[in-house]
Amino acid sequence: MQDQEYFKQKLLQRKQELSDRIDKIDKDIRHEGMSADWGEQALERENDEVLESLGNASEIELARIKHALQRIEADEYFYCSECGEEIPAARLELLPYSTLCVNCAEKLERN
Repeated sequence: MQDQEYFKQKLLQRKQELSDRIDKIDKDIRHEGMSADWGEQALERENDEVLESLGNASEIELARIKHALQRIEADEYFYCSECGEEIPAARLELLPYSTLCVNCAEKLERN
């Protein structure tokens, strides 16, 4: 059996990193502490679209991490939600919020 506490801590750490990132992006988009210079303000606003995209990606990853933490609490974390087989530790190292084993993920990609 794989180390549930290890992956839980890994997910909690990433959750905190993402929460911090989202807070910073929100602050940047609100332009708190914006420069008084009009030219600099224009440049800052050009970055809003990029920041929004980064924020959305972070929100999606954060939701996946929360789901993974729920799967840990339900003792389902190490098992594929599609076929029930064990998800390899190497896959969980790379994608700690993965719900699918390699075979099921490949099948999903092909469809």
